[in-house]
Amino acid sequence: MVVGVAIIGSGIFVSKEHLPAVQVTSSLTLKAIYSRSLSSARNLGSDISSLDLYSNDAGAGRTYQDLLERTDVEAVIIALPILMQPEFIKRALEAGKHVLAEKPIAKDVATATELLEWYEKNINTSKVTFCVAENYRFFDSVIFAREQVEKLGRVLGFNVRLQNMVKLGGRYIETEWRKKPEYQGGFVLDAGIHCIAGLRMLLGPENAPVRVAAFSEQLQNHLPPVDTLNATVKTKSGVTGSFAVSFGTTYDEYELSVACEKGAVYRDRAGTSFEVGIGGAVVVRSEGKQERTEFMNEEFGVKQEVKAWAKALETGLQDPRQKPEEALRDLEMLEAMLRSGEQNGQPVDLPVT
Repeated sequence: MVVGVAIIGSGIFVSKEHLPAVQVTSSLTLKAIYSRSLSSARNLGSDISSLDLYSNDAGAGRTYQDLLERTDVEAVIIALPILMQPEFIKRALEAGKHVLAEKPIAKDVATATELLEWYEKNINTSKVTFCVAENYRFFDSVIFAREQVEKLGRVLGFNVRLQNMVKLGGRYIETEWRKKPEYQGGFVLDAGIHCIAGLRMLLGPENAPVRVAAFSEQLQNHLPPVDTLNATVKTKSGVTGSFAVSFGTTYDEYELSVACEKGAVYRDRAGTSFEVGIGGAVVVRSEGKQERTEFMNEEFGVKQEVKAWAKALETGLQDPRQKPEEALRDLEMLEAMLRSGEQNGQPVDLPVT
C-alpha cells in the first residue's frame, strides 16, 4: 500500500526534514506541496521539480482547497506558523485527509482543546486520523533512555536543562513569525515544548506531572515575550524535579536526566557540538559503573516519525506517541509554567489525566 501525500508549508523544517523524510519512506509518495506563495514553494529546490505546486498566488485551480479535493492525496503533513495550524488542520480533516501536524498542537490550551473537541464531534475519527508530530518522542536516544529508566526502578528525581543563545541572524529567529511572536512564550513555546515531550516520555505515565511553580524572564530584547523559564515540577507519584530552559543565556548545555532507585540515566548531545540533530547520547550510571551509548544517526528523529505515521496509515493503528492528546498534555504543562511565571512563582495545578 502506497499513500499519496502532500506537504503543507515550505519553511526551514520542511526543507531540511519533512521533505527528505517523505522521500525516503517507501510507503508514501509525494504528490504536491502547498505554500502561502508560489515562490516559497519553488525555493524548496530541484527535488520538487516534478511535483504540483499550490499557493495563494498560483492562480485558478491551485489553491489549498483545490489540493484537498484531489482524490490521489490521502494524507497531508502540515508545517505552518503556529497561529495558522488549526484552520488548515480542520480543513484537511473535513476533506477526509489524514493529518500529521507539526507541534505545538496550537498556540494555547484553549485553542487546542477546542480543536480536539471539534475533531471528535465533526470527524469520523475511526476513518480520518489526526496526529501531531513531536520528533523528540522518536529520537532513538530518548527511546533508549526510557528503557533504561524502566529497568532501574522507582524514579527519585529528574532534571531538564536546555540553555543557549539564539542570536539575531540565525535561520529560525529571522523567520518573521518567530521574530515577532503573536503567541505565548515565543521560543520557549516553539522549541521548549520539545523538552517537555522528552521529559514526559522518560518519566512515563506513572510519574505524570501534576503541579508546577516557575519563574520566567526575558533576558534578550530580540526574544519576546520571554526567553527563560525555570521551574520546579511535582509528579503524581510525589517526586519533584527541575526544568530550566533558556534561549537567551551564555550557558551552553543540554541534559535530560532521571534518578532512579538503582541508578541514574542522562540523555545529552553526542560529540561536542551543540547543534541539535547531530545525534544524542545516553549515559547510565548504576552499581558503580558508567556506560555511554551514542546515537549518531538519529538526526532530528523526523524520518523515524514519518515512517511511524506511514505505518499507522497502512495498518490503521495510530502510534500513541502521535496522538493529539499527548501534544495537548505537553502544551498544558508548558502553559502552566508560563502562567506560574506571570504570577511570580505561584504554583499551578495541571489537569488530572
